[in-house]
Amino acid sequence: MVMPKVAVRDLRKSYGGVEAARGVSFEIADGEIFGLLGPNGAGKTTTLECVIGLREPDGGTIEVCGIDARRRPREVKEKIGAALQTTTLQDKITPREALALFGSFYQRRIEPAALLERFSLTDKADTAFDTLSGGQRQRLALALAFVNSPELIFLDEPTAGLDPHSRRELHGEIARMKRDGQTVLMTTHYLSEAEALCDRIAIIHRGKIVATGAPRELIAGSTATPTVEVTTSSEFRRDWLDTIPGIAGLRCDDTKATFRSPTVNATVAALLTVLDARGVDVTELHISKSTLENVFLELTAEGAEQSG
Repeated sequence: MVMPKVAVRDLRKSYGGVEAARGVSFEIADGEIFGLLGPNGAGKTTTLECVIGLREPDGGTIEVCGIDARRRPREVKEKIGAALQTTTLQDKITPREALALFGSFYQRRIEPAALLERFSLTDKADTAFDTLSGGQRQRLALALAFVNSPELIFLDEPTAGLDPHSRRELHGEIARMKRDGQTVLMTTHYLSEAEALCDRIAIIHRGKIVATGAPRELIAGSTATPTVEVTTSSEFRRDWLDTIPGIAGLRCDDTKATFRSPTVNATVAALLTVLDARGVDVTELHISKSTLENVFLELTAEGAEQSG
C-alpha cells in the first residue's frame, strides 16, 4: 500500500465559539497537486496552517511525509516549504540575502543563485524588496518555499491580488512543479485555476469537506440542470419554444438561444423538429451538463451541508 504524502483525519480547530475546522479529513498522494477550495471564511487557511504547524489543532491527526506532524513538528519543517498569502520581509533586504538567510534555517539547502535562476529573479537578485513588483514578490515567496529542497509545497492563495500577466507566470511555475513531480497543496478561490492546475480538489464549506475528487469527476456528478446553447442561420424566435416542455431560463439574442432543461435529450430533439419545420438550420449546438463553478455553487449554497 502506497503511503500518502499528507493524511489529515478529523481535524478540528475553533476560535472562541467559531468552528473553523469541523472534522476535516483528506489525503494527498505523492506527486499530486491538490487544491483546497472554499468561500471566504470556509476554513481553507486554518486547515493549511494547522497542517504546516503554524496553528495547534484542537483535535485530529496530521501525517506529513509519514511523520506525525503534531508530535514531531521540527522534522516536518525540514521536509516542507510554504508560500503564504502575504510575504513580508525587511524593506531593504534583497532576494539574494533573503534566500541565504532562510537557507541558514535548514540542514539541507539550495544555493541562492540556483533559486534566483529557477524563479526568474537573477536580474533582481540585489534589488531591495520594497522595489519589487507584486509578481516578483510572489516569485520570491516561491523561491523561499523551495530553499530547503522540500518534498512537499504548500501554497496559500498563490495568485491572489496579482494582475493577469503575473498570474499567468505563477500558473507556469505551478505547472512546472507538477511536471517535476512535486507534491503541492494549494488553496485558491479561482475555480479556473483549480481546474487547470489540480489533479484533485476538495471543496470545504463551513469547516467541513463537502466533496473531493478530480475536477471532471465532480462535474460529472453534479445535479445541476444541463444548459443548451443553440445558434441558428436566421433569427431565433422565443414563441417557437412555447410547445416544448421543460425549458427554463430562456434567453434569446438574434440568432442565439440559451436555456436549461432537465430532459435535455427530449428537449433538443423537439427543438430540432421545430426548427426543421420552419426551414431554419442549426449552425452551432452546445450542451453542457455542468461546470466546476456550478458544482462549487451547488455545494456551498446557503443551507448546503453534505459530506464527501
